[in-house]
Amino acid sequence: MSDHPEGRLGPTAEQQPEILVLGGTGEARTLAAMLDEAGAAFVSSLAGRVANPRLPVGPVRIGGFGGADGLREWLIANRIRAVVDATHPFAATMTRNAARAAADAGVPLLRLRRDPWIPSEGDHWVRVPDLSAAAREVRRRGRRVFLTTGRQDVGAFADIDTAWFLIRVVDPPTSELPPHHEILRSRGPYHHDAELELLRSRQIDLLVTKNSGGPLTRAKLDAAAELGIEVVVVDRPAEPDLPTVSDAAEARAWLRRLLG
Repeated sequence: MSDHPEGRLGPTAEQQPEILVLGGTGEARTLAAMLDEAGAAFVSSLAGRVANPRLPVGPVRIGGFGGADGLREWLIANRIRAVVDATHPFAATMTRNAARAAADAGVPLLRLRRDPWIPSEGDHWVRVPDLSAAAREVRRRGRRVFLTTGRQDVGAFADIDTAWFLIRVVDPPTSELPPHHEILRSRGPYHHDAELELLRSRQIDLLVTKNSGGPLTRAKLDAAAELGIEVVVVDRPAEPDLPTVSDAAEARAWLRRLLG
């Protein structure tokens, strides 16, 4: 991956990829666009859990690797020279597998993870360490709950029969559902006025979210703050100690320093 005068990162994508981007996020798509524009040899990988994912530009593979061991063998077999883990901040298993696989294969790895949301003066946050704790807070605080933790996590709230849930997901939930609920299928980005109207029209008194960070879904927090609605915020899981940046431009610069 040479440093050409015009700023290109190296060989074209028709050649064997030398960079693996573990994606599925807006940051991963932005990085892929940068690498594609720069002529880098890379491939993006998506887990395949969303039926119709937003695909990045450039080459894409979809599906798992078979755990850390499978990823290590894939890195070696494909002669990958660098990995950027740009998966979701709550994709803890993938991040652990990537860290182990890259270390075992001797491949440098960078974590590209967006900054978390930080509560402001007008927010009414209840921070919890995990989904089980979030469910306990819902039992204590909520009667009409806006649940935005993702389709795979709805089951943590399935036995709560004292509250009604508005469950917003991209694809249908994969687990048991609480007795009283409405499914709202949609995909961000979301905007402040629309989120205000949603909270008001459903008479929401409690919002439950993971601290995913980023601008795409921030509007629900601002709308909740404006209406004085409490927010149960699930903290991010612990991650391996890795070199970490928070935006795609920093990741691109790391790749240039590493492979130029």
